[in-house]
This record gives sequence, C-alpha cells and structure tokens, in this order.
Amino acid sequence: MNRSYNRSNNELRPITIERNYTKYAHGSVFVCFGDTKVICTAFLENKVPPWLRDSGQGWITAEYGMLPGATSQRGDRESIRKGRSQEISRLIGRSLRAVVDLKEMGECQIMVDCDVIQADGGTRTASITGGFVAVYDALQQSVDNGFLKRNPVIDICSAVSVGLVNGEYLLDLDYNEDAQATVDMNIVMNSKKELIEIQGCGEHGIFTRKQLNDLIDLAEQGIQQIIEIQKKAIGWNE
Repeated sequence: MNRSYNRSNNELRPITIERNYTKYAHGSVFVCFGDTKVICTAFLENKVPPWLRDSGQGWITAEYGMLPGATSQRGDRESIRKGRSQEISRLIGRSLRAVVDLKEMGECQIMVDCDVIQADGGTRTASITGGFVAVYDALQQSVDNGFLKRNPVIDICSAVSVGLVNGEYLLDLDYNEDAQATVDMNIVMNSKKELIEIQGCGEHGIFTRKQLNDLIDLAEQGIQQIIEIQKKAIGWNE
C-alpha cells in the first residue's frame, strides 16, 4: 500500500529529537515522528506526593495534552483533562518510571508535560520517546548541579504503534492508517527488548494470537531503531 514518505510496511517515519528546546525546563525536547510534533518538558521538584513522604523514594508523573490547532479541525482547549488525555498521561508516567531507579532519585519528583502541537498519529508514542530524553536530561542536570550523585536512569524506553490495515502489518501508523486499521496497538519496550506496556484492540474486527505475536515482533524492530536515535541524542554509553 502507499504510505507517507514512500515507506515500506516495516519502516518508521523520519524521527528527530531536538534537546534543550525551551529555556526554563530542566529537560526539554522537540520530538517529531513524521508530521506528528510534540514538545516534552521535564521539571524536577524537591517534593513528592503525600503518600511517598518519608519513603526515600522519588516519583515521575506526566501530563499529556493537545493544542487546539493540533488537528485539521480545531479542538477545545482542555481546562479539565478528558478521559483520553488522562489515560495517555498515565501511560507516559508508567513507561518513564519503568526505566528509572526511583529510590536513587531520593524524595524528589519529576513532572513531565507532553504537549502535542501537531497530530498525525502516534502522539502517545512520540510523547514517551521524547519524554524519556527530557527526563534523562533533567536528572543529568541534577547530577551536574550536585543534587544527585549519579543519574538514576537504568535503561532507555521508547514506544511505537503497529497495526493491521487491509490485511497488512504496518509499523508507525500515521492518522489515515490508524483510522483504517482493523487492529491498532501501541507498544512500549526497553533496550533489552522487555515489554513495558501493550495497548491494543480490534478496532473493526478480531485478531489471532499469531497476529498479536507478529505485531509485537514488528514493534520490537521499530523500537530498537528509535532507541538508537535516543542513544545518539543523549550520548548514551552502555
């Protein structure tokens, strides 16, 4: 089938990660998955949620939102986060916490904000990918300032969408492909190819265990490529 950027079915859209994108955040990233563009910022605060006080443990939480002009039809500005935004926010937070030693952070919290300025499919996967780099940079700044002894990031995480469209397996779906998908999934993994989260459903049908396994395999290939882009961006050494 014809895909954006003349891609093959197992090919990612062009992905770019620009660090230090804003002036004030402790970590900030402008991440692009093709025409999907997201600003991710991370602020480290010297406090934790009430249930973690005196625990010696840190926390990472996220908020996700879309600007009104991010899509072809203007959306309402979210004064109160909608159910979809809350779900994606929690997904981002869970994914980022999975690759950080929260005990090593001590009692501090990182607040990650992922703001979609242009949406063309895969906004949550782009947010996780860019959010990780923003968190890494925020924690590294704390090391450089003497607040932390070492960076508590223990692995890299990234995410990608996969799906079945007209009977074909596709990697990194854009909006039009996502709208046609029989099966649509978002998969989060670390650099060890371990699964952090699988979100998927039969949008317009059902799917088999074999198809599920094939989609996970396809996502794994894409995620490992994205992780290499992240490693290059932050200068990650194994």
